[in-house]
Amino acid sequence: MPAPTYAPTVVIENFYPCLEGGRYPVKRIVGEVLEVWVDVFKDGHDVMSAVLKHRKEGTRRWVETGLEQVDGDRWHGCCQFESAGRWEYAVEAWGDVFRSWKKTFAVRVESKDPDAGIEAREGARLLLEAAQRAKGAGAEDAAMQLRDCAELLGTLPPEQLLEVLLSAELQALMDRFPDRSQSTTSVVMKAQVERERARFSAWYEFFPRNAEGRADKHSTFRDCVVRLDDAKAMGFDVIYFPPIHPIGVAHRKGKNNTLVAQPDDVGSPWAIGGPTGGHLAIEPALGTEADFVWLLGQAKERGMEIALDFALNCSPDHPYVKSHPDWFYQRPDGSIRYAENPPKKYQDIYPLNFHCADWKNLWKELIEVVLYWVGRGVKIFRVDNPHTKPVAFWEELIGTVQRQDPDVLFLAEAFTKPKMMQVLGKIGFSQSYTYFTWRETKEELTAYATELTQGEMRWYYRGNFWPNTPDILPGHLQNAGPAVFRLRAALAATLSSTWGMYSGYEFCENEPYPGKEEYNWSEKYELKNRDWDAPGNIKPFIALLNQVRKENAALHLYDNLVFHQADHSEVMCYSRVTPDLSNRLLFVVSLNTSHPVETMVHVNLGALGLVEGQRYAVTDLLHGSRYTWAGSSNFVGLRPDGVALHVFRVENV
Repeated sequence: MPAPTYAPTVVIENFYPCLEGGRYPVKRIVGEVLEVWVDVFKDGHDVMSAVLKHRKEGTRRWVETGLEQVDGDRWHGCCQFESAGRWEYAVEAWGDVFRSWKKTFAVRVESKDPDAGIEAREGARLLLEAAQRAKGAGAEDAAMQLRDCAELLGTLPPEQLLEVLLSAELQALMDRFPDRSQSTTSVVMKAQVERERARFSAWYEFFPRNAEGRADKHSTFRDCVVRLDDAKAMGFDVIYFPPIHPIGVAHRKGKNNTLVAQPDDVGSPWAIGGPTGGHLAIEPALGTEADFVWLLGQAKERGMEIALDFALNCSPDHPYVKSHPDWFYQRPDGSIRYAENPPKKYQDIYPLNFHCADWKNLWKELIEVVLYWVGRGVKIFRVDNPHTKPVAFWEELIGTVQRQDPDVLFLAEAFTKPKMMQVLGKIGFSQSYTYFTWRETKEELTAYATELTQGEMRWYYRGNFWPNTPDILPGHLQNAGPAVFRLRAALAATLSSTWGMYSGYEFCENEPYPGKEEYNWSEKYELKNRDWDAPGNIKPFIALLNQVRKENAALHLYDNLVFHQADHSEVMCYSRVTPDLSNRLLFVVSLNTSHPVETMVHVNLGALGLVEGQRYAVTDLLHGSRYTWAGSSNFVGLRPDGVALHVFRVENV
């Protein structure tokens, strides 16, 4: 932006939202409104005017919307971004000479000031100048109207001019062609705008090598279509695959993470790299790259996408180990250090050294890996352990990839310290795993969901709620029954607009590795027998949850969560409502999966667009029951062997 030829006179400060002084972009979805608040003021007593303007990064033309003064020097405005990508926005403000003149002229007329006639000529000059600006913009009709008004100022007595000068039509003309010769423009802020699936999605993870559920047969990409159909029937729209690349042989892990593999052990997909290639290759047992591209097309035909795991792990057999040994951590004896996260050891994985002397070429290579798979049709990546790599690397990678293809999304698998999880969201990750997996009580869930969706984090961090992963079988799911699995799925699917689950959850698989929050006989290291239609599964419940999510716009939003009071310590009550009140949902959930509970719930009527004394209907979208409520306080009974939660649609009676 060129420097002005005059000294700036307007102060523009205290932007909200503003991430680290504008260092990081706020996140929006295509078409989603961005509300901006800012302080605007200047010396003297001029009437101020201001606009909020935005443009696509790398373009020149600004799109403008007016700002409104809401409280003293606090101004508010809104804009929407028309397409995915990186955008810029700024505030431009100026002392509005016409509005200021009009204000003082009215005072002079009312006080019968003898100088009113002279001031009228000043107004005529302002109108003629605006006419010239209109003419220069090609608006000849507007220029003529402004010239006609200027002539009136020279012919009518001041008392008769006020009606003309105070008309909305004249002000609208002047607002179209204002004198902005001494305007001030703020610092430029940034927005990361993504497609709808960044905010609303349902993920399902399965291992493609186990698509048929046979311990005696390694499945291929061609065998995965039935799993796509099964996941679609449950209402999922993103299928997440663990790494699909060749698996190393050296130090391959055996069943249950044993250090010695048997000849038929398939190894961990996260130990990437073998004789047939590394991150740009496909594990031969899964098929070919053509088979994978075919499967991407099958998913697309079903309205689904396949997300790939981007894991920056290299087995000792990875091609990089021979071609670029300097990219790894060298030990004093010349060997390469394997990965550790004490007390865990990963003898089958060599971590990359992102600070090696050749780090620029390493970073460039890894970015090219992502772009390679984007070129094959992958638009979503789940990134493995991003918190163990430099933040600057991810900022460069995500920025580079999204500038080439703004539809590409990234999910951060970062179960780590809050500050690191937050900064990964700030620098560009579209979504992130969360601590939801370990939040169990009403107080914990309420506080955490509020922090994510109502606090400052909502501007840059989208929490993806997973009740389980291949690495995590939390304590409350261990040896638990279907009631617990239904509860945790319902909480994940309704507290956040994006959620996911790892296969086996629908069958309530619950056997832990002794003494750990991990699955016994983990699928990470072996093929497993699995009856995908086993009796007693909760697939119909999962399908109904996802159907309710898809059919109700309030659940497509992320930051519209409001908690309401419930007297019972194990009952949660919360709502999700669209801004126009066209879709209003109220949830009442029992956290007690063993015993019935009864409670009074006290609804914040204003949050639902209701007033005290108004009667309203609540219809349970899961069970079909319908009640008429009146007022804020109502009785609810829940039982784990029957109706354990309500998903009410709220409607006026």
